[in-house]
Amino acid sequence: MTTSWGPDRGVRRAVLAVGSGGLTVIGAGLVLDALWLLGCGVWGVIVAFAVEVIYRP
Repeated sequence: MTTSWGPDRGVRRAVLAVGSGGLTVIGAGLVLDALWLLGCGVWGVIVAFAVEVIYRP
């Protein structure tokens, strides 16, 4: 098993937090029928994906 470099783990944790937060907000937007919540959640997932794609150690 290899150990990850400290900043890599921090970025990975941030991507997982933003992505799961975005999915949670998307779910809330669907349940509450609130388009603005849906939009905020989608942007959160887009940001998480962009950070994951751009930050390649």
